Parts: sequence; C-alpha cells; structure tokens
Amino acid sequence: MERKVRLICVILTAALLLALLLALLPGCAGEKEEDTITVYMWSAGLYDSYAPYIQSQLPDLDIQFVVGNNDLDFYKFLDQNGTLPDIITCRRFALHDAADLKDHLIDLSTSEEAGKIYDAYLSSFTNPDGTVNWLPLCGEVDGLVANRGLFEKYNIPMPTDYDSLVAACQAFEEVGVRGFVADFAYDYTCMEVLQGLSIPEITSMEGRIWRSAYEDPTDDTVTGLDAKIWPEAFDRMARFIEEVNIRPEDVELDYAPVINLFAEGKAAIIRAVGGNVIEFQKNGVDAVFLPYLGQNGEQWLLTYPQFQVAMSRELEQDDARQENAMRVLSVMLSEEAQNILSKGGDVVTYSQNLNLELSPHLDNLRPLLEQNHMYIRIASNDFFAASKEVVTKMLQREYTGRQAYQAFDAQLKAAQAAAGDAVLSVAQGYSNRFRPDGGNASWSVMANSLRECYGADVLIAPAYSFTGSVLKADYTEKQVGCMIMPNVLLAYRREMTGAELKETLKAYVEGIEGGFKPFNRGSLPVVSGISIRVGEEAGAYTLTKALLDGKEIKDTDTFRVTCLNTAAYMAPFLKDESRVFERAQQVVRKEWTAYITGGGSLAQPESYIKLR
Repeated sequence: MERKVRLICVILTAALLLALLLALLPGCAGEKEEDTITVYMWSAGLYDSYAPYIQSQLPDLDIQFVVGNNDLDFYKFLDQNGTLPDIITCRRFALHDAADLKDHLIDLSTSEEAGKIYDAYLSSFTNPDGTVNWLPLCGEVDGLVANRGLFEKYNIPMPTDYDSLVAACQAFEEVGVRGFVADFAYDYTCMEVLQGLSIPEITSMEGRIWRSAYEDPTDDTVTGLDAKIWPEAFDRMARFIEEVNIRPEDVELDYAPVINLFAEGKAAIIRAVGGNVIEFQKNGVDAVFLPYLGQNGEQWLLTYPQFQVAMSRELEQDDARQENAMRVLSVMLSEEAQNILSKGGDVVTYSQNLNLELSPHLDNLRPLLEQNHMYIRIASNDFFAASKEVVTKMLQREYTGRQAYQAFDAQLKAAQAAAGDAVLSVAQGYSNRFRPDGGNASWSVMANSLRECYGADVLIAPAYSFTGSVLKADYTEKQVGCMIMPNVLLAYRREMTGAELKETLKAYVEGIEGGFKPFNRGSLPVVSGISIRVGEEAGAYTLTKALLDGKEIKDTDTFRVTCLNTAAYMAPFLKDESRVFERAQQVVRKEWTAYITGGGSLAQPESYIKLR
C-alpha cells in the first residue's frame, strides 16, 4: 500500500512539473487566450508610435492591438455577437450612440483616471445615473485659420468678432481673393461649421438642457432639435453662407484643394485644426489660428477628443484580467502617451495636472484654454449624416435657414433606417488572438479570401489590415466593409522571384526604414499562400524561413504577389523603379465588399507562421 502511495505521488509530481513546463513554453497549453488584453483602436495611425509605447511600458502583458472602426455601430455588432473587446477606442462618439453599450461597459466614474478630468468636460460623458463609461483623451482644436500675410498685404484688419470676420471676408472678395472656404465635401466640416457659429447659444442654459435630453442614453423617446436655439443656429448659418459668399460648387471641395488655395494665397480664411497651423508655419505660410467668433462677441474653440476609451464589463468576471486592463488604460491616459498623440503640440488637455506641450504657433489660444472656452462637439452618427445632407442643400441654396432646421429636425426624429439585408452568412467563427504556433485564425481567413479575390499566388498583409474576429453571424454590406480597417488600405501587385519575395517578407517581418516595424507578436504580418518561420529575441523579430507546401522557397521561383498596405507605409517598397508595383484602382475595403456581394466566399484559415 505504501509503495502505491509513493508511486501515485511520483506520477502526480511529474504531471505537475509537465504542466508547469507547458505553461512556460510559448504557444503551449499554459498560454491561455484569457491572458491577452485586447485593445481596439479607432485608426491605424495609432499603430505608428502610440501602441508601441503602451506595449513598451507593459512588457509583461500580452496586448492584442486591433484596428477597429471609428463607429460605435461596429462595436454594437461585436457586442451582439459576444465579442466585445476588453478596451475600446472611438473618435466619432456621442452618449446618444453609446446607449446600447452602456450596460456592457465598466463604470469608471470612481476611477483615478476619471478623477483627473475637469468636471466641465467629464459632464459630457456622464450618464444621467452618474455613471461614466467613456473617458476622453487630449483634444483636437478646430476653428478658423487665417493667412496673416494676406491680411497685411491688403491692409485688412484681423477679425476679432463675427462682424469683423464678415467684413474681412467681403473685403478679400473685392480684391479677388476668396474670403472663406472649407472642405464641405466632408460631413465633419458641415457639422463643425454649423455648430461652431452658434457655440454661445448651444452652451447656454437652454442649449445644455436640450443637449442633456438628446444625449440621455436612458430615454427611449426620440429627441429632435429644440424650437429656440436651433432655428436661430440655422438662420445664422444661412446668413454666414451669404455674407461670406460661400459658393454652391463648394460642396465638392475636399481637403487638398482647400489647403492649396490657402497656401497659394487664394483664400484668406479656412476651417482647419491646430495641426494645420503648425504645418503651414513650417512651410513658410504665416498662418494664425482663430477661434469661432460668436455674434455676441464671445470666442470659443470647438474641440473633440483624439478618441474616447471604454472597458468591457466582462473584465469584472476576472479580477486579474481587470487589473491588467486597468494598467493598460492608465498607460493610455498617461501624460507621456498623450504627448505622443500631440505630434506637433497641437492638442489641448481635458485633464488636471496633465502637462501637454502646446506649440508656440498656438500661443494665442492660451487665454481661451484658461477660461475653459472649449466646446466639445455634438457628434452622434445622426448629427454627422444630417449635417452633411442639410448643409449641402443650404450651400446649394435649396434650403433657407427655416427649411434647413425643419429638415434636420425631421431627420433626427425619423425612425432608424433598416440595417439592410445580410449579404454574408458565416457559419463558423474564428478567434483573432495571435498564436505563436499558427498565427491569427481570423486574419488568416481574411488573407486567404483576399488572395482569391486578387487572384494572387501570395498575399502579404500587415496586422492592422483586418478588424477583429470573423464572427459566426449574418453580415450586412456595411458590416462586410467593416471587416477591413477603416483607413485607406491599398493593394499593390507585382510578379516576384523567390529572392524578391523573401526580401519583401523580411521587410514586413523585421521592419523597413520609413515603413512599419512590428513591436509585439500580434503586430506581425499575415501571409497567405505560403508560411513563414520567425525568430523572436528581446522584442525584435527575424524572418528565418519562407516555405511553400512545407519546402523552402527557391530564389528562382516566381510568384504573383499582392501586398496590402497604406500608401505611407508602402512608400519604401516603391522607391526601386526597376521593381514596379501595379496599384489596384479601388481601395481594399471597396474591392472586398464588391467581392463578397458579388458571390465571393470566405476561405478556411491556415497555419501561416511559427514563432520561436
């Protein structure tokens, strides 16, 4: 009997040692999916320096950074299908749109991070019951940018209030210079000019009462525009259009033409942000930032956070994971991380004791910052859509101020449009967690499917190309498009030798000057049609092998290769004129949507990487 007990003890001890060994080996049974903290970012731009900084401050954590979508409807879809990320970021935000997510997010009202935010701004994110699910990071400043050199050339006084703004624009029109232009092709410009001209009224007592009702996530009643401040706001917009001579054809103006008109001295004032002033100054244009000028003489900065951040309530089921996620959140909101977002010193802070360096080119804004004359825009999806439609018709002189108010009000009150019919039904969902032995199953599905779409032998994609997991769900056309990252992802095609293919893979895996450098496992590229072996040492990655059907690729082999990337990160690959890439005409999101709606289907995932 004693011998049997000793034998059992030996067996149990060996089993425990084996389990411990497996837990310590990368990619083995001990590496649990639950150990990963998922952070969904609103833009691929955060992959550049912001996400690498967060990972560098938390080297003990496995953080999966995913480029999601700048749209709360995207996160509602994920939530409905049981995959809400641990940490969510979104720039286009309103409590009005966040209502359906409220009960699925952690209340951060008593957190240390919430306590640092000025009450005047935290109130914009506080639910009627006092809970706070979303916290704002540093803010973009939006307003008017004037070419001071033009004002001096024509001896026209710089505007200080609304009347002098109109007078200056009219004086420039008389000498053949556009007084005011803006990129009205974009919904955000339509919305911000409309709100910017009436900030004193929107922030009045009546305005705050209306906004509180509109943003109330617990109120199921449909709230349109109020009958006092908003009719006046649309009348003011209509007068502004006429007084500064905004032309009907300006509805087609997008960003580049407006910037060029200003830089070339053909426009005196444009709607822009603080970063534009800094860039103009660097390029020799004497630009100065002006706030929005109210008719009552008040001056205001229209602002909006770089993004808002929230945490899934699922984290409360695991104390260790919640603690780790809070560590990530703390770093995301830290002074160092927010200064990274302020690449040129063009952002303002909503938080106390947060020292964000403001560019000297924006020093004239300090009095408004000290007075807290910063207005956070109303930015619900309904407001974006209605602003674009209604302001466009105002510019084309189809609506008077009164008609514009009525149309906008009716659009807010209208029932939500149907989500649309399903164009893709997925019977098998896949995780988007990176595994050292195999890679990311969800992104492999996407890469394999796109390889079929582009008719390539090999497809290479950076990790930020795809958004989240392939879900077991029915997808509408809009949701299919949202499977591709929201920024401009492009496809570049070329026939390559095996040697050239390995050189390209090496640049994607190890990084290339001027391009993207993977900073953690989850940021490694995805490949289709081949597999790769990658070495990992001290946070750096090395391509060790490239395989086709389990055999090393020969230098003399030939392949039709499609590379996905943004234009900026692809630039280093395009320098060699002897190796010309052909760029697909449509962006990947459009090409992917057309492929699926045209009858294309999802491929199966493959094991495409082994990390050692």
